[in-house]
Amino acid sequence: MSRLGDLIRTERIRQKMTPKQVARKCGVSESYIMAVEAGTRIIGDDQARRILKTIGLRQQNEAEFTLDDIAATVDLAQVQPALAAKAAAPKPRVKEAEKVASTEEDKEEGVAGSIWLDALQSVMKRVPVMNAVMKPVRYKLVPVENGRIEGANPDKVFYYLAPDDSMRGFRIHKGDIVLTVPANSPVDGAVMLINYNEHRYLRKIKILNDRQILLQSYDREYEQETADISEVGFLSRCVQVTFEL
Repeated sequence: MSRLGDLIRTERIRQKMTPKQVARKCGVSESYIMAVEAGTRIIGDDQARRILKTIGLRQQNEAEFTLDDIAATVDLAQVQPALAAKAAAPKPRVKEAEKVASTEEDKEEGVAGSIWLDALQSVMKRVPVMNAVMKPVRYKLVPVENGRIEGANPDKVFYYLAPDDSMRGFRIHKGDIVLTVPANSPVDGAVMLINYNEHRYLRKIKILNDRQILLQSYDREYEQETADISEVGFLSRCVQVTFEL
């Protein structure tokens, strides 16, 4: 199978549709859909998007994750058995009013119930890139290994957008994004995201004793400041930096 064929087949199964039903909705033959799913007919991304949208995939979030993103990162062969089992599982009976409410919630969620999250949730995580006021400005796909990202709970991990060049001597420049994991106490030698004097900073930490640390920065020249540990709020530890050309 081709990757796009896998996507279409998996989304069709998730929607509990037959190839004939998909073909009828798309205005093509059943054999065409089956050939696409089998990978014997090669189609472009635009055609695949039209088919997926017709099946039920929402369009509004495609700017965040392209089909190429999914094809490059997800092994759908691992996902399909889980989806098939999910589809075969008996569903609890619900009242008609609850059905209507669920339908409205699905519309609001958009992509949340689609193949994107079904396929990605166990192998990839949509990690936010936070700005200086801790508001998400975009998202990046990050691999999840054994249910963790860099050893941390995937829901607690985020990228921080470096707001200035105060850490460029430590290879973090303005505009770089730094992957961080939770840490609420100082880590000697680590670059950490901290709250200090009512401001948020990236600083390299050196532990002096049980009560004091050095906050190290390096723009045009190296600088350090001694601070009481009790006066510093430790938010996270930086584990990776990414820059864009």
